[in-house]
Amino acid sequence: MGLMTQITERQADILNKIVKEYIKLVHPVSSQSIERKFHLGISPATIRIEMQKLTDEGYLSQPHTSAGRIPTDKGYRFLVDKFFKEGPANFSDFGKKFFDELEKMEREIKDPFRFIQQITKRVAEVSSALAISYLARNRFIFKEGFAEVSHEPEFKNSSYFSNFIQMIEEWEENFEDFEPFSDVEVYIGKENPFRKAKDFSTIISTCSFPEEKTGFIAIFGPTRMSYEKNIGLLKSLSEYLKDSL
Repeated sequence: MGLMTQITERQADILNKIVKEYIKLVHPVSSQSIERKFHLGISPATIRIEMQKLTDEGYLSQPHTSAGRIPTDKGYRFLVDKFFKEGPANFSDFGKKFFDELEKMEREIKDPFRFIQQITKRVAEVSSALAISYLARNRFIFKEGFAEVSHEPEFKNSSYFSNFIQMIEEWEENFEDFEPFSDVEVYIGKENPFRKAKDFSTIISTCSFPEEKTGFIAIFGPTRMSYEKNIGLLKSLSEYLKDSL
């Protein structure tokens, strides 16, 4: 892809920290705030120079009203490919409680469709996003999390919300066209294969559901989402379901 030759390890570290801060704070991130919070051992001026290089290469952008920077789709994509997408699932990232709840649901919920619906609901709650589970054989769709995702500040804009709904409808109409994935697929902004999707990201994984029901589970939200957490969540869930059912 050529991206690795355009960015140093220090720049990658700074980019990662800017993304984490922007996801949390939802406003442009300055060199001073990075230096103050993370103590990188370099001056704000050096951080500022590195941030400018990242901006010149298209990993960050600078809103005209601010001295801070925000990540671009290219910045998110670099971090997803470099840090988050590869490697094994890490169950500990979500705590014992999450998987204890899944085990309890397995024991108590005998109806497989209700079990899948409850899994979808928990994914939405943990990710603070819209979660959709799709059963390929039955063409069943379970959708949870409009309340969670609508709390994100981007959704205060009515056109943003309208575009999100339109993207979700197009995904629902075309789920069956997607080939099974080997692991987790991530679509960031314009990478989404549908119209009105440039402001959103999708993380989608195959899952083995009860009674040999195979399908997908997907997380939908703003491009400003926690890719590290949500990719880890779907990878861990997929591994858990594969091992336990």
